Amino acid sequence: MWSVLAEAQREQHRRAEAQRRAAAARQQESERARREAQRAAARGEREALKAYQQGRESDAARRTAELDERVAGLRGVLAAGLAGPGFSLVAGGRPAVPPFDPGPLGVPVPMPDQNWYLVPPPAGPQAYHPGARRQWEEQSAQARARFEHDWRAAWAAEQQRQHQLADYRAQYDAWAAERHRLLAGQGAQAGRLAARLRAGEAAAVAEYFEAVVDWREDWPDGFPADGEASWDAAARRLVVRWELPPYEVVPALSRYRYVRSDDREDEVARPVGQRRELYREVLAQCALRVLAEVFRADTGGLLASVGLNGVVVAADPATGREGERCLLAVEVGREAFAGLALDRVDPLECLVGALGGRIAARPDKGGTVAEVPASVEPAPAPVPVPVLAVDGEGPDLFEMDPLEFEELIAELFRRRGLRTSTTARSGDEGVDVLAEDPDPITGGKIVIQAKRYRKTVPPSAVRDLESTMRRQGANRGILVTTAGFGPGSRKHAEGQPLTLVDGPMLLALLREHGLPGRLGPAPAAAESAQPEAPAVELAPGQNLVLPDGEVRVGFRAGGAAADLTLLLLDAGGRVRHDLDFVFYHQPTAADGAVTLRPDERTAAVRTGRLPDAVRRVAIAVNLDADGDGTCADLVDPAVELACGGGRWLFRPPADPAVSAMLVAEVYRHPADGWKLRAVGQGWSDGLAGLARAHGVDVA
Repeated sequence: MWSVLAEAQREQHRRAEAQRRAAAARQQESERARREAQRAAARGEREALKAYQQGRESDAARRTAELDERVAGLRGVLAAGLAGPGFSLVAGGRPAVPPFDPGPLGVPVPMPDQNWYLVPPPAGPQAYHPGARRQWEEQSAQARARFEHDWRAAWAAEQQRQHQLADYRAQYDAWAAERHRLLAGQGAQAGRLAARLRAGEAAAVAEYFEAVVDWREDWPDGFPADGEASWDAAARRLVVRWELPPYEVVPALSRYRYVRSDDREDEVARPVGQRRELYREVLAQCALRVLAEVFRADTGGLLASVGLNGVVVAADPATGREGERCLLAVEVGREAFAGLALDRVDPLECLVGALGGRIAARPDKGGTVAEVPASVEPAPAPVPVPVLAVDGEGPDLFEMDPLEFEELIAELFRRRGLRTSTTARSGDEGVDVLAEDPDPITGGKIVIQAKRYRKTVPPSAVRDLESTMRRQGANRGILVTTAGFGPGSRKHAEGQPLTLVDGPMLLALLREHGLPGRLGPAPAAAESAQPEAPAVELAPGQNLVLPDGEVRVGFRAGGAAADLTLLLLDAGGRVRHDLDFVFYHQPTAADGAVTLRPDERTAAVRTGRLPDAVRRVAIAVNLDADGDGTCADLVDPAVELACGGGRWLFRPPADPAVSAMLVAEVYRHPADGWKLRAVGQGWSDGLAGLARAHGVDVA
């Protein structure tokens, strides 16, 4: 009995022990599983962290590579220019219309092949099994359905492709047609320019080389690529004013760096000295590239030397005012430049060492250099200035002492209601007269410069006035001269608080305020020389027979900018072609039978050389097309004509509704030969309206 009880207790103990061991084993297994899961999670986190960090490092490396690529592009500005094509006057230097390239739209959508969807039939004993047969039929039906679905989808995609391709082709055809039209117009314009170059016209030389420096479009982003050219025919010297890129084109950062310990990205700045030297290198490359373009385009050996002024439009670090600063200047002869191997030079060493150029040492800090003196604006050789006088009396302004001239100008503006004072001869910082307009609303400080010039005032004088005005804190600048201003000067003054007073306008103002002065020597005394016959003033509609010889035309006026224009007309009163339209950019016609000197506002009509088809030569005066001036804004306008021993004068009416006026015409008469008629007919839509009325194609 006791032995049975003891055995039962031992059995119970064994079962309890087994249960305990089983529970312990399960616990251990659970612990092992948990630890393995933790290890796996840690491995996943480490791999995720590693992937994240590698992604950040790759992003930093990519952005650094972009910086390096940008710097490489800056270092390759000169090489890119040398590798590119040269300027071609026929094509304007620009590529022709490229052929149509459909790209991906030119690839048809592949249509599905029914063979791809065939389901193999059951073979062997399965071919006779009803279940296998039914399964094959179901699969075949599903395959056919998939084929039909895919075929319809491919067909729809192909239809959409063809529609998009047709639209793209239509857009290309429209663009190509417009491009061909523009190229045809450029070709015609280039032909006219080539003819003017062959004729040795100075204005055409400047126009040609401006096209040379402006045509390239492969400059890096941020480069203005814009220039002006002026030509000194006597010295065979071209001066280019080229706008340089700002300092910001050089990246301020050298690289990006990812810091793992802090999980952050650092921007590593480019050292200031390194950035400055790279910018100076870029400026030198720009200069050498522009010079290379100019000399490469001079296939006829026209240029003896080329000067280059590189300017940047930026805020002055000292004043905060935006303006032009000259950062480099160089002048080089043809032979010296031809001896350079530009593909192997160090740009800075070449510009400064070999060519003797100047470049600002600290262009980022407002450093500047002295400019190469600009040549006189392209114009024919100067002719003696005609005598214009205030009642034929008073001092010759050309010969007046500079200080007396400044005092005269100060008195003129004093009589116009301003408070004026002259400055000392030295230390005047480019200011001859300081004036103040007392008007409480429109008044303010005015800087006045007085220039006794005999030739056309160069645009650099207008730019100097603008800089002086800003430096003095004035709200207006006035440039007074005894000569005249060319289109470049007037264009620069447009939209600026600048007023240009030329010689005729100055005389009109002096006359208006009772001040003496004349331009040129006084008329000879009656007893010492035979006085010239006075000009006969014509009324509108009056006509007369012209003597044989050349008809000389001159136009003078102060106030608003105005130009002289001529048109060669047939019996119907229309030009035969656009080459019969004589204006600033096309100053000759009919092989020199009609010539225009735009800057002097004079012209000559050689009637004996005119073609028989030309029945009339219309003489017109037009206001600046970019302004809103009218004939009422002209001060004392007059058109003087001379032929043989006769002189005639016509004064255009001061019509505020007219901005272009046909003032006179030279025409053939069947019985009397060539005659002159005063007209006075105007157009409110300016030169464009005048041109259209006579058959000129105005785009």
